[in-house]
Amino acid sequence: MKIARIAVSHHRLPLDPPFRAAWDSIPRTQVQSTVVRVETDDGLVGVGSGDRMLGFAGHEHLFIGRDPLDLERHNRVIDNLSFHYGRCWPLDIALWDLAGKIKGKPCWQLLGGRSNRVRAYASSGTLREPASLADAARRYLDWGFAAMKIRFHRRDWRDDVAAVAAVRTAIGDKLVLMVDCNQGWRMPWDTADPWPLAVAAEVARALKDQDIYWMEEPLHRADYAGLRALRQQTKMRIAGGEMNREIHEYRTLLERECLDVYQPDATLVGGLTGLAEIGRAVLARGHVFTPHTWGDGLAVVANAHLAAGLGGAPYLEFPYDPPEWTLERRDYLLAEPFVATAEGCVMLSDKPGLGVELDTRRLAETQI
Repeated sequence: MKIARIAVSHHRLPLDPPFRAAWDSIPRTQVQSTVVRVETDDGLVGVGSGDRMLGFAGHEHLFIGRDPLDLERHNRVIDNLSFHYGRCWPLDIALWDLAGKIKGKPCWQLLGGRSNRVRAYASSGTLREPASLADAARRYLDWGFAAMKIRFHRRDWRDDVAAVAAVRTAIGDKLVLMVDCNQGWRMPWDTADPWPLAVAAEVARALKDQDIYWMEEPLHRADYAGLRALRQQTKMRIAGGEMNREIHEYRTLLERECLDVYQPDATLVGGLTGLAEIGRAVLARGHVFTPHTWGDGLAVVANAHLAAGLGGAPYLEFPYDPPEWTLERRDYLLAEPFVATAEGCVMLSDKPGLGVELDTRRLAETQI
């Protein structure tokens, strides 16, 4: 069996009303997705999604005619391409989906997982007034979630802390709370400086009485000395790594003891192949490995397989913030939405590969 074809398509779903992401000053009027299909000479097809695959066109010959199960080899080539061009990791996801279909096993089992169940945390995406945020927390409780992540990025971090306090007052200890400071990276047009260590430490002190499970992206992603110092100054877990571009950055974060919680995204760096290795190293050090998942539904599913396959994640990110960010918007590529159970968990399929089907009609309607 050989790889016969690789196809890349781009899709756009209009959003009306727009989605106002906490980390983006420009309201989002559309969702864009890139889908990669890898087909064998006997007709099996693996699919993946993620970044735009910039620069991949013209390099298909590096994979055509090769054994689809030579995942380590393919991952090294994708790593080379991602250094020279854009992030081409959706191809690795598609190859894992294909490998599962060839072997007749779900990806989470191929990765060594023993359970298809992962407890989820509701990951909010918008900035709300404190009272509205407290109402959202109550709804998450009603839907069965045991944990919630609150976004920061208001003009004054004290207003962010006040919003957390409003939620804690409203729901007591019924929800585990995380906060995302959104300081690790910026949108291209956002020229604001990230917090210095002194500010991040002050924020950590202000959150001390709110029983926060982790403090995410409190400093720039490459401020290794600052992250390590912040870990030493607070008992709160420090999380990060969601948008780092290269695998070696996670080794540096580990070696310098910068984080308690590691959050790489398989669709953006390393794929399932590379992040399985990093995740095992993180777990061996006694830290938490739980992927970032803020993408389309296929990306969420891929990272869920990674978390279930490695095991040990206390919570997995579940992007869901209705009415602004709904399953219909997030999972428009999928024939059926990827839902959380009434107990606030995600349950992966026992079907081969990623275990999901794409909505071919919607793909045709949204293709650019």
